[in-house]
Amino acid sequence: MLVIGLIKESAKFALSALKDNRTRTLLSLLGVTIGILTIIGVFSAVDTLRNNIEDSVKKIGSNTLYIEKWPWTGGPDFPWWKYLNRPEPKYEDFLALKERITTADKIAYIINIGGSTIKYKNNNASGVMISAGTQDQYSIQNFNVEKGRYFVESETRAGSLVTVLGATIAEGLFPNSDPLGKYVNMLGRKVQVVGILKKEGEGVLINTSPDNSAFIPFELARNLVNYDNFSPSIAIRVMSKYSLAEAESEIKVLMRSIHRIAPQREDDFSINQTTMITSQLDKLFGIVNLAGFCIGIFSVLVGGFGIANIMFVSVKERTHIIGIQKALGAKNFFILSQFLIESIVLCLLGGAIGLSIVFLITLLVKLAIGMTIVVSLKMVLLTVFISTLIGLISGIVPALMASRLDPVEAIRSK
Repeated sequence: MLVIGLIKESAKFALSALKDNRTRTLLSLLGVTIGILTIIGVFSAVDTLRNNIEDSVKKIGSNTLYIEKWPWTGGPDFPWWKYLNRPEPKYEDFLALKERITTADKIAYIINIGGSTIKYKNNNASGVMISAGTQDQYSIQNFNVEKGRYFVESETRAGSLVTVLGATIAEGLFPNSDPLGKYVNMLGRKVQVVGILKKEGEGVLINTSPDNSAFIPFELARNLVNYDNFSPSIAIRVMSKYSLAEAESEIKVLMRSIHRIAPQREDDFSINQTTMITSQLDKLFGIVNLAGFCIGIFSVLVGGFGIANIMFVSVKERTHIIGIQKALGAKNFFILSQFLIESIVLCLLGGAIGLSIVFLITLLVKLAIGMTIVVSLKMVLLTVFISTLIGLISGIVPALMASRLDPVEAIRSK
């Protein structure tokens, strides 16, 4: 109880000293504030990007494998020449695989026809991605139909002249009317709108949003374009009781059998999954996190030196008062805790200001562009820890020096 009473009394003296020297207090906060702002800002930006990517990956399918000509790896050393002469996955490959695979929950054959134009009366939507797929594309890519419906099985098989529009395309073509039942021109045909997807917004790094896309049955696209020219893919959603590795092993065996690949020859197809994307981005985020942390720590340390300098000045200015306190019976711990608490409070204030600025920025960003910035509890706790640690380091030497002053010499220093 005695210790708690001493700490409370020391805190009163420390806060009084900070209040009496507001300009100096404010200036000494800047370094810590900037450092904390940098650390939290970088970590929050990276966490926000990671969340955005994870949301985008969920739309692609975190338990989904894609059979394609090209692998999803990249970089300056990417051996593109190895894959250039590979065949595109054929529709016949899809049919054979669908018949033989045992680990698949859903399987679809998909092509994406980019740069298309869709017209309705005098309204045009250009640069549209027209995605054509078999029936299971709906389930694999987790489409959310807001109005109308998706294609039924009979429409998919017959290649009926029907389409489902993304929200942005629907808004552009039908600004003042209901699109359902209307006919739009695409790929040289009049196609009936049977559904509108819910608006999702674009991703930051990986854009898997269907807002700017239109969807038609694969059999319809097959009659209108040469689908081999549009990089087809076979999408396979794996059953929950199987791992991706188990499914990948089965798919590899089946595809080699379907393509009649000899044992000594390499695969002429790639089996891609979303972990290929996230693992590469995790490396990038790790570097950004490390760089931001180093810059922030450097700023905090500079702020710490500034606070230490202020504390030395504060000890010098209050030497006479320290002498009087000691003459009246104040213990060394009481004097030590005064200056330590003052230093810690300075750093915590700097951290709080830095964190407040981050929260203000997140609010402004959300109001301006509708993006939610992630500020995790872990980052808040890290701010408190770093601020307290810097306060202790910055204040320990001045506090020790103050606590060891001779009371007689200290009183005479005025």
